[in-house]
Amino acid sequence: MKRLATHLWGVLLAAGCSTSTTTRLDLPPLQTVAHVEISRYVGTWYEIARFPQSFQRGCTFTTATYTLRDDGDLDVLNFCRKGLVGGEEKSALGRARVVERSTNAKLEVSFFRPFWGDYWIIDLADDYTHAVVGHPGRDYLWILSRTPTMAEATYQGILTRLVAQGYETQRLVRTQQAAAPETR
Repeated sequence: MKRLATHLWGVLLAAGCSTSTTTRLDLPPLQTVAHVEISRYVGTWYEIARFPQSFQRGCTFTTATYTLRDDGDLDVLNFCRKGLVGGEEKSALGRARVVERSTNAKLEVSFFRPFWGDYWIIDLADDYTHAVVGHPGRDYLWILSRTPTMAEATYQGILTRLVAQGYETQRLVRTQQAAAPETR
């Protein structure tokens, strides 16, 4: 966990010193979904694909579980196994807060306060079966599903919408996610 936090800290520092994809490609502001019902968003999401990040190196069977807190914020538990299904468990507990109440689509997440990172919901199925989380700089991206697998047609539709939003989808890597992790 300490190593995961150290990697995330380094990524955040590097992000603050580098030019974002949005700036580099002179893209318009990233668009979020019109509205998110937080009570429907909570629960467990399986990572289907992501932009590679050092703090997730070697992660498979990756999930994120969101739980509503009494104060209106969310607890965020990120979990993965290193390598194979029986690999070492890695987890990180963080906190998320809604920063734009009119849509609930713009959140900030922190795994070590006082540092917060943007977490924008940019694609969401009407039935909340899949979601896409991005960052206004377009350098972070996660495709999430309520199930460990996603229909290829759904995935390709998401990619089409991401390209329209200016994302470099060739950077995506699929997450090994054939089955849920054995333990929690």
